[in-house]
Amino acid sequence: MQKRFISSLKNKSLQLLFAGGILASSTTAFAQKTTSASPYSQLGIGQIREDLLPQYRAMGGINTGVRRINNVYNTNPSNPASYSAANFTTFDAGLYGNFTQLNSTNKSDNTADFAFSHITMTFPMKRFGGISMGILPFSDVGYRTASQETLNGEIHNKIFTGEGGLTKAYAGWGVRIIKGLSIGANMSYLFGTLNDYSRVEFSPNSGALNTQRQDKREIQGIIFDYGLQYEQPLGKEYALTFGYSGSLNNDIKDRSTSFITRVTPSSDPDNQNIPLDTTYVSSRISRHLTLPLKHNVGVTLARNGRWLVGADFKYADWSRFQVREGENRLRKNYGVAIGGQLKPDASSLKYLNQVDYRLGFRYNKTQYFLSDQNINDMAITIGVGLPFARNQYSGAFSKVNFSAEFGQMGKINNSLIRERYINFNIGFTLNDRWFRKPPLD
Repeated sequence: MQKRFISSLKNKSLQLLFAGGILASSTTAFAQKTTSASPYSQLGIGQIREDLLPQYRAMGGINTGVRRINNVYNTNPSNPASYSAANFTTFDAGLYGNFTQLNSTNKSDNTADFAFSHITMTFPMKRFGGISMGILPFSDVGYRTASQETLNGEIHNKIFTGEGGLTKAYAGWGVRIIKGLSIGANMSYLFGTLNDYSRVEFSPNSGALNTQRQDKREIQGIIFDYGLQYEQPLGKEYALTFGYSGSLNNDIKDRSTSFITRVTPSSDPDNQNIPLDTTYVSSRISRHLTLPLKHNVGVTLARNGRWLVGADFKYADWSRFQVREGENRLRKNYGVAIGGQLKPDASSLKYLNQVDYRLGFRYNKTQYFLSDQNINDMAITIGVGLPFARNQYSGAFSKVNFSAEFGQMGKINNSLIRERYINFNIGFTLNDRWFRKPPLD
């Protein structure tokens, strides 16, 4: 028995070290990869991703009042109070992809992206609640616009592009303070680089050099968010949960540098936009940015092991936030989400009866306001949770969670762009009891 316990201890320690290595080595990849193709990502600090794993995205994004799904805890960084419900050590990692169709009054374009989406770990601490840590995408910038102009009879192109993203590495703790009531908080390190490029391109036969300006924004800072949940059992099978999560006006630092370079025109895609020399470099300018005040409230009703339904209301005040000097200020964001899931019969021998089926809807009046119009975002969401067989010796069990969001942002009106998208998320979840004493032989 002692040998088996030592062997189990070594295996769990190796898993912990391996997972920690993944968390540490992934920070650079998360920060450098952009997965946005939205023209609206050039506003603010880009397209906000939210702290949602696939199982929550599939239910319209409800999370504030979600404590467990089918009596099993799923990592929920959006409300750290939920960590106190952890009953297994939970590791979750996932991938993200999207297909986007952009339409204006006279043009259309299609894009596709693919990247890592999240890595999280949550550990139960019995009467001390639970702790969680992980890496999540915070925002993405990825846009491109182009126009043609004539100078001295020579046609040239003006290109505006953006790329980059912000990543959030978090650690949090949640604890039950009295029966039914839990509180929690996250401390996160936000970091990443956002680049805006403006380029003038002449014909390769003109003999003129292209000029490119790069505005590089390095952003970092410590941010805090918090939450609470109150769970009220209704008889033996049902439970009603109320949740709240929010954040203060966290301040982060922006260090901006501008570069102007000259580039030789080329018709070869592999040799385009290679700088010849740098004609100007600005001094690095540092300033503070204020992230929005956020408030989220949610409620869920669940029947143990069978189904869950819920709704969230979200509010964020971006009116004090400004990235670029002289940029129009953003507005307040209001959002609502409804959704749920159903497991037909957890005790059935038929596999399809053990699958989690999820459905939801969300609507956001975003913080963007262009051409005297609010930019709204809405989506229908679906998903499934596919379980694997439980390990009879260790008690470990896994699940693959898949979600798809079919949505639209903006509309073709007043020179705006309509963005239709399909976002895919897939997460691999492993639940296990770490460092437990094995039974007698």
